[in-house]
Amino acid sequence: MYARRRRNYSLMMGGCIVLFVSAWAVVRLWSMPVAIGMCVVAMVIPPIAAMIANRRGPEDRWWDDPSGDPKSDEWWDELDGKKRR
Repeated sequence: MYARRRRNYSLMMGGCIVLFVSAWAVVRLWSMPVAIGMCVVAMVIPPIAAMIANRRGPEDRWWDDPSGDPKSDEWWDELDGKKRR
């Protein structure tokens, strides 16, 4: 699951770099508005990549992990309707 997240993040950030570099190295010679548009798209990619990289999948059971604080774990188990033994 972590390899998939890391791969997706790397692909998105690589695409961001390609967009930015190609916009100012090549595309600006033909069309400045298109180069600016490419940079705007490249600007939006990093936050989206971070959200996708930090998204938990259905196989991630992070909500069942105990926090380490027995009182807090007992309280959350009571709210969830579970009995801790």
